[in-house]
Amino acid sequence: MQQQTQTACRGSELATRGIRVRVTPSFVREQSDPEQSRFVFAYRVRIHNESPRQVQLLSREWRIVDADGECNIVRGEGVVGQQPVILPGQSFEYSSFCPLITSWGTMEGRYTFRAEDGEEFEVPIARFYLVAPPL
Repeated sequence: MQQQTQTACRGSELATRGIRVRVTPSFVREQSDPEQSRFVFAYRVRIHNESPRQVQLLSREWRIVDADGECNIVRGEGVVGQQPVILPGQSFEYSSFCPLITSWGTMEGRYTFRAEDGEEFEVPIARFYLVAPPL
């Protein structure tokens, strides 16, 4: 069951300005209720600093689109209540979730970082797919 869940969703990976963002989504069957149009997806994000500079993640913006074309924009400070500092060669990982009313959708977005020299810059998060396996 778990293997099928993981292969039903397609993740993404993209490196920009030395910051690599990899997202691995999965369908959460036990929290979903298709009869009530509730499909819950988890996603794990790994942010790896391949640059020579220390960076701090300041904010995030997600664009979530369901199968009906409904788009929701989610913005906020940091991720999972943190604004992590990531040293060169280090990574930060976290998990979160996204409920949809359709059995599939997409997510993409961007993070805003501040480098140790004070420069702020954006790092895109490539589109990934939330797809419930056949139930």
